[in-house]
Amino acid sequence: MSLQSRHLFTLSMTLHPVMDLGHTPAGGRRIFAVSGGNFEGERISGTVSPLIGSDLLLGRADGTFQQDVRLLLVADDGGLIIVTYRGVRRASQAIDERLARGELVDASEYYLRTTPYFETAAPAHAWLNSIVSVASGGRTASGVEYEVFEIL
Repeated sequence: MSLQSRHLFTLSMTLHPVMDLGHTPAGGRRIFAVSGGNFEGERISGTVSPLIGSDLLLGRADGTFQQDVRLLLVADDGGLIIVTYRGVRRASQAIDERLARGELVDASEYYLRTTPYFETAAPAHAWLNSIVSVASGGRTASGVEYEVFEIL
């Protein structure tokens, strides 16, 4: 059996400067607070709240980075949607160093995949509560951008 998907939306987030906590018992920890953004798709669009959102990025011993993200999306109709996702970013050491310096690196040069899940009480968007989605993304000059797909 093969998986099928359809585009859900493009998610663009702007980020505050990174807060580097250093090496914790769990690994190298960086926090990226979300300062806003937007999402646009055929079935749903809106903004990313600048009040609620962060990525607790963990640099693991194997050289990959594990994301732990919480966001609040505000749909164009005012519906509030919580998004949570975990993900993995892996790249060569040279690419990781460039990303750490804030350089723009084409997303095709590294692997960044996530699994967003949604939670909402908004009746118009309740269908989001019962889907599985995956996303592919990359860093931008001001943050990060993902293409999010619903798995059918």
